[in-house]
Amino acid sequence: MAGNEWINGYLEAILDSGASAINEDQKQISSTSTVNLRESSNNTGIHFNPTKYFVEEVVTGVDESDLHRTWIKVVATRNTRERSSRLENMCWRIWHLTRKKKQLEWEEQQRLAYRRWEREQGRRDATEDMSEEFSEGEKGDGMGEMVTCEIPSKKFHRNISNLEVWSDDKKEKKLYIVLISLHGLVRGENMELGRDSDTGGQVKYVVELSRALARMPGVYRVDLFTRQISSPDVDWSYGEPTEMLTTGIDDGDGTEAGESSGAYIVRIPFGPRDKYLSKELLWPYIQEFVDGALAHILNMSKVLAEQIGGGQPIWPYVIHGHYADAGDSAALLSGALNVPMVLTGHSLGRNKLEQLLKQGRQSKEDINSTYRIIRRIEGEELALDAAELVITSTKQEIEEQWGLYDGFNVRLEKVLRARARRGVNCYGRFMPRMVVIPPGMDFSNVVTQDDGPEVDGELTQLTGGIDESSPKTIPQICSEVMRFLTNPHKPMILALSRPDPKKNLTTLLKAFGECRPLRELANLTLIMGNRDDIDEMSGGNASVLTTVLKLIDKYDLYGQVAYPKHHKQSDVPDIYRLAAKTKGVFINPALVEPFGLTLIEAAAHGLPMVATKNGGPVDIHRALHNGLLVDPHDQQEIADALLKLLSEKNLWHDCRKNGWKNIHLFSWPEHCRTYLTRVAACRMRHPQWQTDTPGDEIDEEESLNDSLIDVQDMSLRLSVDGEKNSLNGSLDSSSAIADPELHDQVNKVLSKIKKPKSSDDNGNAMTKHLEYVPSKYPMLRWRRKLMVIALDCYESNGDPDKNMITIVKEIMKAVRLDTQVARVSGFALSTAMSVSETIEFLKMGKIQVNEFDVLICSSGSEIYYPGTYIEEDGKLFPDPDYESHIDYRWGCEGLKKTVWKLLNTVEGNENSDQSYCSIEEDSKSTNSHCISYLIKDPSKVMKVHDLRQKFRMRGIRCHPMYCRNSTRMHAIPLLASRAQALRYLFVRWKLNVANMFVFLGESGDTDYEEMISGAHKTIIMKGVVIKGSEELLRTSGSYLKDDIIPPETPLITFVDGEASADEILVL
Repeated sequence: MAGNEWINGYLEAILDSGASAINEDQKQISSTSTVNLRESSNNTGIHFNPTKYFVEEVVTGVDESDLHRTWIKVVATRNTRERSSRLENMCWRIWHLTRKKKQLEWEEQQRLAYRRWEREQGRRDATEDMSEEFSEGEKGDGMGEMVTCEIPSKKFHRNISNLEVWSDDKKEKKLYIVLISLHGLVRGENMELGRDSDTGGQVKYVVELSRALARMPGVYRVDLFTRQISSPDVDWSYGEPTEMLTTGIDDGDGTEAGESSGAYIVRIPFGPRDKYLSKELLWPYIQEFVDGALAHILNMSKVLAEQIGGGQPIWPYVIHGHYADAGDSAALLSGALNVPMVLTGHSLGRNKLEQLLKQGRQSKEDINSTYRIIRRIEGEELALDAAELVITSTKQEIEEQWGLYDGFNVRLEKVLRARARRGVNCYGRFMPRMVVIPPGMDFSNVVTQDDGPEVDGELTQLTGGIDESSPKTIPQICSEVMRFLTNPHKPMILALSRPDPKKNLTTLLKAFGECRPLRELANLTLIMGNRDDIDEMSGGNASVLTTVLKLIDKYDLYGQVAYPKHHKQSDVPDIYRLAAKTKGVFINPALVEPFGLTLIEAAAHGLPMVATKNGGPVDIHRALHNGLLVDPHDQQEIADALLKLLSEKNLWHDCRKNGWKNIHLFSWPEHCRTYLTRVAACRMRHPQWQTDTPGDEIDEEESLNDSLIDVQDMSLRLSVDGEKNSLNGSLDSSSAIADPELHDQVNKVLSKIKKPKSSDDNGNAMTKHLEYVPSKYPMLRWRRKLMVIALDCYESNGDPDKNMITIVKEIMKAVRLDTQVARVSGFALSTAMSVSETIEFLKMGKIQVNEFDVLICSSGSEIYYPGTYIEEDGKLFPDPDYESHIDYRWGCEGLKKTVWKLLNTVEGNENSDQSYCSIEEDSKSTNSHCISYLIKDPSKVMKVHDLRQKFRMRGIRCHPMYCRNSTRMHAIPLLASRAQALRYLFVRWKLNVANMFVFLGESGDTDYEEMISGAHKTIIMKGVVIKGSEELLRTSGSYLKDDIIPPETPLITFVDGEASADEILVL
């Protein structure tokens, strides 16, 4: 190494890690680095090997996955010059990584500081707008009301004593519950846990939760929605549409469970049917899943209506999304159905992004390209917007993980909850309720044993210490573990986790290896997943396993440490039992543990615990009192805790008994009871119509009158050129009805229709009745297909482009070319214009408004039915059911004040030029559920992404968008949008979204992308929309368009904007 003195210079620069040292030129570093680490070490009397230090400390610290392999090659190189060259190359790489890491850390610190300022500013703005600062009542009871597991069950229930605890007398309720878990491979039996990163603990959790809920009194049916996968790469069972998990429970009074009761996995097809996709690739197909799930729920509501509803539809009691993708889906589904939504995050995107950025190995752009992390975070934010309740496993998850999100602020949530309890106006602001409900476990197969001689005898049999003439069957995994151990009688220290650096197994091994009393007293068993060849494993896992093997060799722990290569999920209980029979201890030394399910499993099998004090184990220890908590960075503290538990037998027995005594707090029945209690406290909502949904109970005369209006409407649509036939002419014409028998049937129908009162003796009574008396129900009731024209064609001033008239006429003409299609098809116009502007536009093009069955106006905030819901003066009025449907969380006045402040500020300060404002209110387009503003200068307004962020930080939940060629800004209710309006039509009038055809341009308003994907057919007309508003949608840190629009789907078709009716008909 004489020729490698330059290594010391690089090592010193890396160790200093100062910006000045790192930014210096290579020559300067080499010449000024005069401290020789080898000499320095010799002065202290300690032998220092630069090469060993370089590998063990610097390479490990930088943590680049392929550096270890490079070092192996270096060691194998015999040529001195080549070896030196390789070492120099490695040092340069480490130096560059260190420099990059410091730069990324600085940028991240600046970003976090600005974000903290933004969140605090948002909270202050919200408090000021509500004209009330924090009161003592608002400060007091923030986290105290969260469900936390205290040791005595009385304390556990006392925290929710203000709620009615779910009990057996709820069995008459007959609830229908929907759970959603989209990614991974989900089935009830033989779960392939660990097959990939998407098929893990969440899959097991949602399946067991479904079964447990179905067994609760008052729950009739539980549906677990997931993706249907018909791929040769996975088992055929994942392609089955439904799978029963468990049958329903009897009522206890002799009544058998209903035909459709129980828990079921319902697999909804969405995305490519023949491909298994990772969760990162599912985002563009979320809307398609929502439409498919909505169809299933509507069908099930009819089935349950016959079984338990007395003919009335049974809607979901709650829709519960698990993880970000399912949370996004649940938000859309609950919005379409107007039912409560619950969210469980499992793993959170913002937390993962923070951890990855801290590593300094990838930029935010690189992370996003790999994990679609920005789209995942937006899905979680959307779920927070809609959720009534967010279920977490620990208090730490609320404060340190959900606290990172725009949509949740602990302090503001306290204020809003206190105001709501006192009945004080919150001005439309809302924060979801966070509650801690630990995951449940099934303890039915756990057998607890009292300590006694028979236990020691059984252990002796297991370890082969008795006469071999009476052998005892030994589980295979126990044999596999014991073959590593010289003395398997010694107490076992058991660790069970993936070989992930975050699990901190190397610190545990160092603590064991450097504590001689601990080594003499106990064995260590490491269950580190499954492996075949370490070289074929991912970099992080391979590095941990390699370090484990080196440490075992370093401390000469052969015969004292077991580390089997393989185990099955079914082997885990046997491992716990073996450790308990040796009077061992379970340890979880993770740097941070979100929950710690293995700690509960170990306690159920009688194992005391030593666990990290960071995260969920704190709550578990508070409930069970069955062990000790330690600092995972302090290996001496870890060793002392293990030694204390193993050497003090009374303490060991007390911890074991405490675990068994309090473990019921983590059982599935306890989890479900708390879950249902919390859900019952939500604001219960379900679809309610002021006008009953049409059904078979409609009397004959009403039905005939409505049908005749439908006939009249059909007769007016025979031509787009203005040619119209009178109603009588269309019925009496021999060319229209050539069959005499059919002609007689029509006359009989007409004779049954009630004649309206009229003083007109000239035969105009019927015509007047049909023209001015509205039908009770829209003609959507009879439609089988709906052509939705949603072309955002606007001129530079925001007025509708006159060319759109021609396109609309061609689309209508194309549909009517096929008489069979025309008979069952209707038309809808979906636009950002107000209803008055829409009618004026249609009149300008000589298109009668009743050519359309539906007008979706003001960006989806209003729905009109021409021919239905008409005032006496002939004006249309909006669907009142839709208005009440979207009113949820709508705070118009508070929103107006916030919009005005945000869009007329610069860098957080109000615009000093009071004579200029970037927006002004557009009273002509504003209605009760749409606040409209004129945009004076699009370059000076916030993008939609930023607007959503600011609104969320202030507790405001709405749907902001720019429209009409960037000349207008609309703020509408959270549950309203043009895409959601189509789902409302499905729910209200049973017109399946899959039977809708949506005509769009190549661009449009900022809600344009929401209209593209889904179960409907999308026809994109090229060259029709010259300029949309999409430039005001995203910032540089937003998710991409590819995360919303499917890359390949047969549901999207392109056609030339100048296509004729015949060309459109072919589609």
